[in-house]
Amino acid sequence: MLGVAPAPEYTFVVYVCPVGHYFKDGLSPISLLTEEEYHRAAPGGTGDIKTIGNYASVVSAQRRAKEKGHSDVLYLDPVHKKFVEEVSSCNILMVKDNVISTPLLTGTILPGITRRSIIEIAQNLGIQVEERLIAIDEFLDADEVFCTGTAVVLSPVGSIVYHGRRVEYGGGKVGAVSQQLYSALTAIQKGLVEDSMGWSVQLN
Repeated sequence: MLGVAPAPEYTFVVYVCPVGHYFKDGLSPISLLTEEEYHRAAPGGTGDIKTIGNYASVVSAQRRAKEKGHSDVLYLDPVHKKFVEEVSSCNILMVKDNVISTPLLTGTILPGITRRSIIEIAQNLGIQVEERLIAIDEFLDADEVFCTGTAVVLSPVGSIVYHGRRVEYGGGKVGAVSQQLYSALTAIQKGLVEDSMGWSVQLN
């Protein structure tokens, strides 16, 4: 049907194709521009649901950021405009004093499966993980920052720009924790190590 109403039936389609790294430079650290005017999602909406509409709201800000030489956009919460939420297409985590922190799922952030996988791998490695509200100032003071997502997998963040101030991490290199988690996750995905997490399914 064509109209503004729930459809009586739906067709579920899955497209499968080979892809490269989501960010063109692969595992090289990316640059994020903090969006200070627009927001990716608002309370009561579909910000925590994987829908095509979630990507429409980031296209304009993402284009502006790329025109300025950045890889993507970092979004803050729409209420206080100070708590970090996520990047256009992926979740974000930070490392400070060997503790990993990631924004609390408050209804405007996608509960990404890669985010959850990295959290579980980190905990399995004995790394403390916190899910909580995190102000942008804390991210600017972090030891490492990285993003996670289905296509992104794990991408280290090399810099964040906020209010015109540029903060850099790792001197252009992948952080030790980021590298450890990336290697652990991709080893399971590629079947290079025994899956102690119970995620892999053997197909006949």
